[in-house]
Amino acid sequence: MVDQEKFNERINDLVEEAEEKPVRRVKKEKPNLKESIYSLQPHQLEEWLKENGEKPFRAAQIFDWLYNKRVKTFEEMSNLSKGLREKLTANFALSTLSTIIKQESKDGTIKFLFQLQDGYSIETVLMRHEYGNSVCVTTQVGCRIGCTFCASTLGGLKRHLLAGEIVEQVVKVQQTLDELGERVSHIVIMGIGEPFDNYDAMMNFLKVINHEKGLNIGARHITVSTSGIVPKIYQFADEQLQINFAVSLHAPNQEARQKLMPIARAYKLEELMEAVRYYTKKTGRRVSFEYGLMSGENDSVEIAEELSALIKGIKCHVNLIPVNYVPERDYVRTSRSQIFAFEKTLKKNGINVTIRREQGSDIAAACGQLRAQERSEETR
Repeated sequence: MVDQEKFNERINDLVEEAEEKPVRRVKKEKPNLKESIYSLQPHQLEEWLKENGEKPFRAAQIFDWLYNKRVKTFEEMSNLSKGLREKLTANFALSTLSTIIKQESKDGTIKFLFQLQDGYSIETVLMRHEYGNSVCVTTQVGCRIGCTFCASTLGGLKRHLLAGEIVEQVVKVQQTLDELGERVSHIVIMGIGEPFDNYDAMMNFLKVINHEKGLNIGARHITVSTSGIVPKIYQFADEQLQINFAVSLHAPNQEARQKLMPIARAYKLEELMEAVRYYTKKTGRRVSFEYGLMSGENDSVEIAEELSALIKGIKCHVNLIPVNYVPERDYVRTSRSQIFAFEKTLKKNGINVTIRREQGSDIAAACGQLRAQERSEETR
């Protein structure tokens, strides 16, 4: 098991070193947040009910109100006693997110900017595909990993989200889809933040949305992505879940990767690839490598050859992502011809590869971009 304090120190140090501006670290006070009812798994809710003098079977009724009827207040849970509704209201928040902005793209993508109970904001995105509706959820307010091409890291990490705040993002999107008679079918944990830096809350979230009494979203319809926090990759592999796993790679050698991603200073590329091999061997599942293409940085045919050599023999798939332009960052997106040349080189070398379809380019699509535009005080 990872020593969390040492782990936090290591991540903070590497980001400061990468930014070349060490700062005096001030211990942040833990925010005083009301626990979200969505954080609880059925057995945890049953325990709480017993401890509070209520019958445990009420948990199934509450889950039905939360995830099937999707009510917005405890008062609407009409088959519960007034006393139990009052206990729930006193102990839990049913709504911790309020919608600040909802933007809809011409391609059907919807981007939400939600305000949390302490005033911070997060983004959630609904993406429409031929195979269904996918929701991209956020796991942290901001991010401390410091990837140099990403808007999410602007302003650093403010706090981790509670499991219920992650669950509620999916519930809020589902409530929007209810009006259209549609359903959330897929989840990607690729929004603002590093999911493995908020590991316990992420795992709790997965168990709630995958549960048959919860949103009942199949494990194989859920994908979690990491920038490469090596100890957590081993831990995740040992969970033996059927959930899809992706690694943000973005470069095929140590020097190029640490320029783009400061995390590579703490966990070298060689260590990362060793952890990925452990994951594929332990689970028998393939890994997806997310590879953002940036003009003149990591998009040449020679680099594609280097990437092919790095991942050859690993049960994997490469997802090429033409990066969205972020005004606060200097990177330029790769030309179409260069994207296709890169893809062709990987295919020639026997690598499974796809180019991610661009979505929401007309509505501040890049991860963290809407928040950076609308809540600049959080991203300075």
